[in-house]
Amino acid sequence: MAAKTTKKAAAKPEKPSKEDRIALEVERLNTLLAGVGVARLTGVEKLIDNAAFMAITLEDLQVEINANGCVVEYKNGENQYGTKKSPEVEAYSNLMQRYLAAMKQLIDLLPAEEAPAKSDPLMDFVGNK
Repeated sequence: MAAKTTKKAAAKPEKPSKEDRIALEVERLNTLLAGVGVARLTGVEKLIDNAAFMAITLEDLQVEINANGCVVEYKNGENQYGTKKSPEVEAYSNLMQRYLAAMKQLIDLLPAEEAPAKSDPLMDFVGNK
């Protein structure tokens, strides 16, 4: 009797859960906001959590939109047919606006970077005399 060989199916890497992805995004945002004082970060903890949730949800909606397209067909009554924006596109659009507003609030917390002093060629010339 011949030995039975079995092939193991190629194991797909397990996709992290949404909660794990959100936790990673919270960690990333906290790293980006490291220059902000601890007291200020504590005050915007919920904003960071919500921004992370929105970022991951936007990623998921992008996958859905790429897979299913931006429009869906509808039928109203017997003779009304047409296409409209998909619910995912509507949700994506609304959520993106809120995400951008949240990120702007977080970015505004960062200390302003000082631009390097620009030299004025005329003042440099006058100063050398």
